[in-house]
Amino acid sequence: MQEICITLPDGTEIQEPAGTIVGTLPGADGRVDDLPFLAAIVNNDVASLSYPISINSEVRFLTIADPDGWRIYRRSLTYLAAKAVDDLYPDAVLTVEHSLGGGLYCSIRIDGQDGISADQVEALAAHMRSLVNQDLPIERLKLSYRDALKEFADADQDDKINLLKHRNPPHVVVYACGGYSDLAHRPIAPRTGLLDTFELVHYPPGFVIHLPDREQPVGMSPFEDQPHLFQIYQEHKEWGRILGVSTVGRLNEIIANKDHEAFMRTAEALHEKKLGHIADAIENARDRIKLVLIAGPSSAGKTTFAKRLTTHLTVCGIRPITISTDNYFVGEADNPLDENGEPDFEHIDAVDLELFNHDLSRLIDGESVEIPYFNFNSKQREYRDQALQLANDQILIIEGIHGLNPRLTEMISDARKYRIYVSALTQLNIDANNRISTTDNRLMRRMVRDHRYRGHSALETFRLWPSVRRGEKRWVFPYQREADATFNSALDYELAVLKPKAEPLLMQIKPTDGAYSEARRLSEFLLNFLPTGDRPVPRTSILREYIGGSAFKY
Repeated sequence: MQEICITLPDGTEIQEPAGTIVGTLPGADGRVDDLPFLAAIVNNDVASLSYPISINSEVRFLTIADPDGWRIYRRSLTYLAAKAVDDLYPDAVLTVEHSLGGGLYCSIRIDGQDGISADQVEALAAHMRSLVNQDLPIERLKLSYRDALKEFADADQDDKINLLKHRNPPHVVVYACGGYSDLAHRPIAPRTGLLDTFELVHYPPGFVIHLPDREQPVGMSPFEDQPHLFQIYQEHKEWGRILGVSTVGRLNEIIANKDHEAFMRTAEALHEKKLGHIADAIENARDRIKLVLIAGPSSAGKTTFAKRLTTHLTVCGIRPITISTDNYFVGEADNPLDENGEPDFEHIDAVDLELFNHDLSRLIDGESVEIPYFNFNSKQREYRDQALQLANDQILIIEGIHGLNPRLTEMISDARKYRIYVSALTQLNIDANNRISTTDNRLMRRMVRDHRYRGHSALETFRLWPSVRRGEKRWVFPYQREADATFNSALDYELAVLKPKAEPLLMQIKPTDGAYSEARRLSEFLLNFLPTGDRPVPRTSILREYIGGSAFKY
């Protein structure tokens, strides 16, 4: 039998027969910081512990403390919950919808009724604990396409069938445990016994699968209620009901039937309607509001949103003026440093808060103010005789990462402000049990934009993304609840448009690159979508900020 060379995490090289299972390698049943191994990285790609290695490989084991390991744990827990629901309520329909308070919100329909009682959630949690204690194997199986369709039809899992209708794999991979099967989108844990850290929180009408904290995965952090975020998702879910699309399979059906242009127009009209409501709210309080603050995470569409809001406010007889916080940067010499001693340009103290607040106060009081300009070549603030004075029919719009942080405008009365939080919170699921990460949605947008407008490769975007995410966690997400209004910039058709633009960029990342597992994950994710061209995308769409062809100047 052919032998292959396997390099273990400590650098030891061993000779093993081709086809050796990852989970049988020395150390695979071990722990790090009392955390068990859930899967492995094999030649920079994520693999299950049941994966047979057939070529020379470098192997590193994953725990929940690794980003890839944490995703595996989350995916495995949703599988466990779906298995438990199937055991207790065989006719129920479970949908894993979106992130909430450090976990995943799930809706459920039992006996023809939407919702679940506190007692039913308690019973579900107890059954999940029982499955963990039984330490049941979760098997990775390959079925013929025909057998997979029959199995999902017998189980009334139409969402899986709809997804497979637009795929033609030679075989279909599923995970099976105790008579329950689900599509294998990415690796999950090999045994239920590895999934012992979770809570179920009753969150009417559904419940939340509360997960261990990413940063401190040993034990559980308290559940953090986010009613404002829940409201945004519920509103977008209602949009999904209006559009008649909640899964990728249904979206693919619309594209295959060439009905997607009407679908796209409706999705854009919902955006337009929400923008109109926000503009009306500002107009109704125009006697007191002088400052509109717009914030949100990277690639949420804040810039285009601000430009479209400007148009709506102009229709209301209000003339907005935009001020950039970039022009108030303190400069490199005075910039705060991060934990590595490097300039932290996302820190709020990178902005000269005292000068910024002083100028805003004077502008709101009707004074003429000379606005600075930050020269990014010299990395210094300059004055270029740019005086500004607000007329009675004018307001200021400030868009940026710190917009909702009270420190940014601490000298301005809250009564003078209107705060808007923008994010891209997709309600679309791959299928009922497998959600689309809103972070992945934004990452795809950014990758396409960075390539088109900044000359960055996908590898460079991936390199910067962890820093961007850390900045969001510190400077954006904690202030969401400060918002007076929220705007969900997700478009349920956008990943079908982004697919043909993103796939060639992901293909440039090779197995020798550290980001290969991430590129593979996103490439496999995009396989679920039928592509569509960008011609029907309106020139004022938020998506145009990323794919080009916008009517706005950036």
